[in-house]
Amino acid sequence: MTYNVNSLGDSYGYVSTPAERNKVLRNTYWLLAVSLVPTILGAWLGVATGITRSLGGGLGLVVFLGGAFGFMYAIEKTKNSGAGVPVLLAFTFFMGLMLSRMISMVLGFKNGPDLIMTAFGGTAGVFFVMASLSSVIKRDLSGMGKWLFVGAMAVMIGGIINVFVGSTAAMMAISVAVIGIFSAYMLYDLKRIVDGGETNYISATLALYLDIMNVFQGLLALLGIAGGEKE
Repeated sequence: MTYNVNSLGDSYGYVSTPAERNKVLRNTYWLLAVSLVPTILGAWLGVATGITRSLGGGLGLVVFLGGAFGFMYAIEKTKNSGAGVPVLLAFTFFMGLMLSRMISMVLGFKNGPDLIMTAFGGTAGVFFVMASLSSVIKRDLSGMGKWLFVGAMAVMIGGIINVFVGSTAAMMAISVAVIGIFSAYMLYDLKRIVDGGETNYISATLALYLDIMNVFQGLLALLGIAGGEKE
């Protein structure tokens, strides 16, 4: 899981016009939809080739964190240039590749495909609810950022520790926390766009993509632990 580096709790201003806000939101939704294509391709490649099968334990953690934070740094550096979108899409391919190990494990269950579709549907449902709420809530939610960041850091540290401990109970608890925290982060990031606090659609897409990926992974892990049926 990767916490949302674009929402560190800083207060945001309201600097754009309604037309500019709508443009950012529209471009963000478009790029977010496009970004799912490389993610699916990366996940398919990983499952088909088994290229990430050996990336377990500490090695997988180092590869994932190094790649993810490296890509996110590159995205922030290129977000105002023509290279921003290709770098973002390369990142989403990488994320799909890293996700393939979990997907392969879930597909090992008799009801694996159903669990994946349930996690996908649940994530889509969360996004729809949060997108709807962001358009009707009038309250300034900028104060949520600091608390969400603390929560995200806590679950990330807990997740890293559990890579080495391997506790199923801890994994379930972390997954529930991830779903709750990043669902709230989704609302926070969407509200930032709606209110004009985020004016760069590449940064906005990165933030929402990370929210979606974390919710999906949390749901998939929870469903796999609680509902996986062995062959």
